[in-house]
Amino acid sequence: MKGHGIDNRKQLGKLGEDAAEAFLSKQNYRIVARNWRCRTGELDIIAEQAGTLVFVEVRTRRSSGRFGLAKESVDIRKQLKVKETAQYYLHRFQKYELPVRFDVIAVEISTEGAAPHIEHIEGAF
Repeated sequence: MKGHGIDNRKQLGKLGEDAAEAFLSKQNYRIVARNWRCRTGELDIIAEQAGTLVFVEVRTRRSSGRFGLAKESVDIRKQLKVKETAQYYLHRFQKYELPVRFDVIAVEISTEGAAPHIEHIEGAF
């Protein structure tokens, strides 16, 4: 049964990332990459808006609230990891000239199948 929980968590995360990508696209962001990985970590969504490269950390929770709010889970350790991975991305693709921003999208999925609630925090860290 241990693996079942991991599958559930991955599925929930994918649902949240799908919702975040759709949300950003509707807000005129151009999605550059999703789940970009390198030796330092993974970036959930890399998007571009008005000449700014935006690194988006997506956090998804079920609406039960048992584990706290999604946005609260992006602690300082996670922020540093995302920044380190973003630096690697910028270096790898020579994107030094673009301004960058780090956003968090918190997605709350209800158990009743209602549309997810999305909170977009621009410049979160």
